[in-house]
Amino acid sequence: MNGTYDVVVIGGGAAGLSGALALARARRSVLVIDAGQPRNAPAGHVHNFLTRDGTPPAELLALGSAEVTRYGGEIVTGRVGSATRDGDGFLVTLDDGRQTRARRLLVTTGGVDDLPDVPGLARRWGHEVLHCPYCHGWEVRDRRIGVLATGPLAVHQAELWRQWSADVLLLSHHTPPPGAEEAERLAARGIVVVPGPVAAVEVTDDTLTGVRLASGEVVALDAVVVASRLTARTAVLESLGLKPVDVEINGHVVGSQITADPSGATGVPGVWVAGNVADVRAQVLTAAAAGLNAGAAINADLVNEETVAAVQAYRQQARTLFEEAAWEERYQARPAVWSGQPNPQLVAEVSDLAPGRALDVGSGEGADAVWLARRGWRVTAVDISITALRRGAANAATAGAEVAGRIDWLHADLRDRPLPEGGYDLVSSQFMHLPGTARQELFSRLAGAVAPGGTLLIVGHHPSDLRTSARRMHFPDMMFTAEEVAATLDPTGWKVVAAEARPRATVDPEGREITIHDAVLVARRLPPDHA
Repeated sequence: MNGTYDVVVIGGGAAGLSGALALARARRSVLVIDAGQPRNAPAGHVHNFLTRDGTPPAELLALGSAEVTRYGGEIVTGRVGSATRDGDGFLVTLDDGRQTRARRLLVTTGGVDDLPDVPGLARRWGHEVLHCPYCHGWEVRDRRIGVLATGPLAVHQAELWRQWSADVLLLSHHTPPPGAEEAERLAARGIVVVPGPVAAVEVTDDTLTGVRLASGEVVALDAVVVASRLTARTAVLESLGLKPVDVEINGHVVGSQITADPSGATGVPGVWVAGNVADVRAQVLTAAAAGLNAGAAINADLVNEETVAAVQAYRQQARTLFEEAAWEERYQARPAVWSGQPNPQLVAEVSDLAPGRALDVGSGEGADAVWLARRGWRVTAVDISITALRRGAANAATAGAEVAGRIDWLHADLRDRPLPEGGYDLVSSQFMHLPGTARQELFSRLAGAVAPGGTLLIVGHHPSDLRTSARRMHFPDMMFTAEEVAATLDPTGWKVVAAEARPRATVDPEGREITIHDAVLVARRLPPDHA
């Protein structure tokens, strides 16, 4: 229970385990805390649960628990006393003092059935004392069934149970006798009305045999139907400020529950409910479905929160990724960032050019500048990082004084530094990735710095590389194609020699050989008198 879970599920019944399963399968960290008091514990079997009909309740929960833990969910035994807001999440405290934290809560604490105060009734609850015809009607079909009237829904109950047996009796107990219309409906279905209060349940050899009226008469029965009032277990929710509301049917209060939207979300952000604590009518299958529904909603809520945070971090990274401080941190973290070899597209395009004045944009540790200087070029190597320039100068010195003497190292950010119009015979920008507008403005200024007859060489990671396992930084707005850059050049002043995606073999971070593509633009600036 150490640390913070994505979701803590309070209550390990069908609703809680179903929600936990959905969340664990969504790769969420999930902790289920269960007090071990399921509402249906007295029942012999679960019914109307597709593919699990007839399963004992304890067996169903054991199967569900195994499924949750198989996907990495955790389950502990304990009773949660309270939950409180803790920053953006919640602090959950158990009765024994243990604590854990959660980003979200799913509360599925169920409810407690309040039974009529008839001696012996509670002891037979879940055996021959029943409440739901869909849960138990088949098991007592064609038996003698007594419906204990406790409110205005008694006649409806009796009519409903008549579907399973022709031998149904309505035990009036303390309720008024049926009205004329109700009496006629009961008579028409052969339902006998038994007047007078029920004093006790008769049991012989651990089997219900009937009820004894206050008059002393014993009415022989095989099963007794009662309308329990379901009181939601809401202590944890009330500690968060959520209060239960009464649920009425035809003006009769049948229980209490926590108000929630269709997904199970409550009025407290970050808290969901499912099962009987949110729906007094929920059976096991519908409780499980509600748990699944809530689990999916919680995951979606977490995804949204994480996406909002990711967008904020993404924007911050995009703002700072290519700033001087970030580059300094990157270079200072390693003795060498790049391979020390010149970029292959530079070698391919410049090897046959006559040396002249070159601008190496984003020169890094100087491999391109040194290669150009060795071939006789006079190079201005510009970079935003002082550390990179120092390394470049050191690498140039290693190449010899003649090479080093041909390179001027310039610390500058070319986004806001003027460039001499037509000042260079070669402008080389290798993998300069900036956000769209900033990149377009820089490339326009780089083009302006090319002398008539000179060459503009722009190389970048092609957007298709994002679809490979090369693990490029995922900034689509900073990627570009050579065709996009070529389209910005005035065709009356430029001849596009190449604008294409060139394949290049490399190895991905897992050591697999893959093919990536460089976006390569090669353009010649035409002389002013070009016809």
